[in-house]
Amino acid sequence: MLKISGTDDFISEVTFHDTTQKAPASKKDMPPAIIQCIEQLIQYFHGERRVFELVINQEGTSFQQEVWSLLMTIPYGRTISYLDLALKTGDRKATRAVASANGRNNVAIIVPCHRVIGSNRDLVGYGGGLWRKKWLLEHELKFAYGVQTLF
Repeated sequence: MLKISGTDDFISEVTFHDTTQKAPASKKDMPPAIIQCIEQLIQYFHGERRVFELVINQEGTSFQQEVWSLLMTIPYGRTISYLDLALKTGDRKATRAVASANGRNNVAIIVPCHRVIGSNRDLVGYGGGLWRKKWLLEHELKFAYGVQTLF
């Protein structure tokens, strides 16, 4: 289950939940941005979408905003390390801060924090659970390159 929050104009949250949440009765009860998000996520899960075209608005520090913007530049089906992400911020020593900002991302999948892995290529740190991170990466690899296993 995914919890999606937002307004008529933007998405502020896409998070994983292991329990069923009460959903609006119909699409007419949902803001347009959430309907668009649901449609694009369905396309993503069907392997038909690699880039999301949604307005995202999540609150965070300027550093967190920078990290989240950098996450959006990681290509579909690719991964980078936390160190690589820190280097993109211009500070090699910011690896832990980058990991912390990555962990505070509240817009899973769309802001692809699952594409960040350890420097030794290990799966590490994912708020949705490492099994979900593995699944998302393998899903993208399958559609991007025809590869079915990563780890």
